[in-house]
Amino acid sequence: MGLSSDAQSHHKTHKLFLISNYILLGAASSCIFLTLSLRLFPSVAGGLLVLLHIITIAGAISGCNAVSAGSNKWYAFHMVATVLTAIFQGSVSVLIFTTTSNFLAALNSYVREDDAAVILKMAGGLCVLMFCLEWLVLTLAFFLRYYAFVEGSQTGSKVQAEEDLKGWAPPFRAPVLGV
Repeated sequence: MGLSSDAQSHHKTHKLFLISNYILLGAASSCIFLTLSLRLFPSVAGGLLVLLHIITIAGAISGCNAVSAGSNKWYAFHMVATVLTAIFQGSVSVLIFTTTSNFLAALNSYVREDDAAVILKMAGGLCVLMFCLEWLVLTLAFFLRYYAFVEGSQTGSKVQAEEDLKGWAPPFRAPVLGV
């Protein structure tokens, strides 16, 4: 009476996808607060960093909607947003760890430089976490979409065939010409 192994695998993948998105939401919002702790009214570079994390949050929310609703529109938005933010998160983390002092100068932080470097490296660590989680989420989204496609083709083709035959007249025969 339990779930089959395919259904269990699908259910576990779905749970892992949602948990990964929730962790991604938490990491992105934490990174926003860390950025704002460096300067309450961010500079242009800080504003772009906050915008990147807002787009990451929007991508994670759209991922949860895509899985729940099964909509192609949400799925497409989620994939595009996740790929773009993953690329930028990786780039930002490399910038933070390689040129911390230059990045702090671009942020115009009013926090003491030693403390600001620690805060910025914490944000960089969160960026690395988000980079890894976004690629995990992309992989899981692909598997979930694949499971939905396989399940849809197994059950959907039978239902579609039955629905197509419902509209036809019962004695469906081609007329014989020339007799």
